[in-house]
Amino acid sequence: MESFNWNPGSILEMSGYYWKTCTLHTGVKLDVFTVIGSNALSCDEINETLTVDKRGLCLLLNSLCALGLLVKKEEAYSNSPPALTFLSKDSPKYLGFMIMHHHHLMESWHKMDTAIIKGKATRGRSSFSNEEWRENFLMGMFNMGMAIAPGLSKELDLSDCKRLLDLGGGPGTFAIHFCLANPELKASVYDLETTRPFAEKTIKKFNVSDRIDFIPGNYIDDEFIESNLFDAAWLSHILHGEGPEQGSQIIGKAVAALKPGSKIFIHEFILNDTMDGPLFPALFSINMYLGTNNGQAYSESQLTDMLKSNGVKNIQRLSFVGPTQSGILSGITS
Repeated sequence: MESFNWNPGSILEMSGYYWKTCTLHTGVKLDVFTVIGSNALSCDEINETLTVDKRGLCLLLNSLCALGLLVKKEEAYSNSPPALTFLSKDSPKYLGFMIMHHHHLMESWHKMDTAIIKGKATRGRSSFSNEEWRENFLMGMFNMGMAIAPGLSKELDLSDCKRLLDLGGGPGTFAIHFCLANPELKASVYDLETTRPFAEKTIKKFNVSDRIDFIPGNYIDDEFIESNLFDAAWLSHILHGEGPEQGSQIIGKAVAALKPGSKIFIHEFILNDTMDGPLFPALFSINMYLGTNNGQAYSESQLTDMLKSNGVKNIQRLSFVGPTQSGILSGITS
């Protein structure tokens, strides 16, 4: 459990922190940062594009300045370097899709007490929701993957692997970068048919369409792909959407698709064995409670048990720690 310096000031700051969150979300939703770009514009000039209430817009712009995301000089607003890098759609490092995904989750968090009283989710799953939510979810996964995959691809040893299964791989971010780092590697992204357009667009963007294909399917309900086909499997952030029994079944399906002696990697927000930290995995477990029937974050020992029950050996925790406290377990199939 993490230690906090709680006092009246810090408690009230935490209570009202959503003010900051909503200000950021509104700036992204209205696309303020993209409109400003590399320019310095007045409120009136910004509003020529946005055509919203001027008084409200000026209040928003000033608050974004107070947050350090915008810079105000005289009556002109410009992006701070982080805002230009991460919040403008013209930047390759744009994080707005993930921010809008978080925005869509807010109502269910507001109803957390209802979920706990009634014991059921207060929202549907993003991958099965309307087109806007699904796009923000999938491209948000791309945002997050882009923050990890390029560096991780140089650390993860896939040098002796010929074909990788990216199970539930969404837009294929990890498969793309694993292939870019390993010229002899080919990959298959397995995900819902509705994910295909996003994956194929992203794969084409990185010029690896000749090395990465897309296999449509539902890894929970469908009969799985051909056995003994792959020699590596990557399962990134898919187990937390299910309960322990289904999580183990998903690993079992991945193992069945692998040749004996193949590598399997589990990338998750991993809790400690007492389940009370680190902070982000603990909060993320609530997020899964609010949006799924049985999903949760898992501890290292729980994930290890799932792997062992499916015949995986030589299980170890890699040194990798993601920006949101994610971790990786690796193992070898029997």
